[in-house]
Amino acid sequence: MLTIVIPTKNEEAFLPNLLESIRHQTFQPDAVIVADAYSTDRTREIAQAYGATVVDGGLPGLGRNRGAAGANTALILFLDADVELRDPYFLEKSVGEMLERKLDLATCDVFPLSDDLVDHFLHTAYNNYARAWGSLYPHAPGFCMFVRREKHQCIGGFDEGITFCEDHDYAQRLKKIGTFGFLKSIKIPVSIRRLDRDGRMNIAIKYMLAELHLAFLGPIRDNRFKYAFGYEGKRNMEKRTR
Repeated sequence: MLTIVIPTKNEEAFLPNLLESIRHQTFQPDAVIVADAYSTDRTREIAQAYGATVVDGGLPGLGRNRGAAGANTALILFLDADVELRDPYFLEKSVGEMLERKLDLATCDVFPLSDDLVDHFLHTAYNNYARAWGSLYPHAPGFCMFVRREKHQCIGGFDEGITFCEDHDYAQRLKKIGTFGFLKSIKIPVSIRRLDRDGRMNIAIKYMLAELHLAFLGPIRDNRFKYAFGYEGKRNMEKRTR
């Protein structure tokens, strides 16, 4: 029924939390595939210790495609390594809702692993923006994206030539041949490490400019937005919500 695909690069600090949370789900995936972009830390060993299949990855689009190529289930769930499925019914509820609503592509609202009100404001603003434009200009962030495998194959997967916001391009192409929606039964917690590393204002401006580029110039195929995949060093200390 379900394969989970996780693109990684140097994720030894975060990946165990995600894999442990998957282990505690009431609905278990048929397979977990970690598409690793040649990590120099213990990412691969950790994935294998949790029973995941490890394949060679690359930038997120390439990694997701290589992971999906190993799936043989009807549904694929793409997750980033720094999310956690804290609700043990997350998979049970999301798969059930996706099937009931006959969705081909689905995502959900997000909330930050932070106690900072600014972080919650930014994520709420994103949720509202993504929902408001969902019917015309779908946003399905790669850190949590459910898709029917046949539809993924039909559009040729992620465009590996896109360097930034490849997940939004993917959602827009898939919406042309299928149904898209926001799942109402779940929310997913996400790390704020990119906000801490790059700065909240810088991130907000970067994504606003990227939205304009996508709307008026099309997919982003150069490195003008300086997207960096993977993290080096020890895990940042985050204020975590329990």
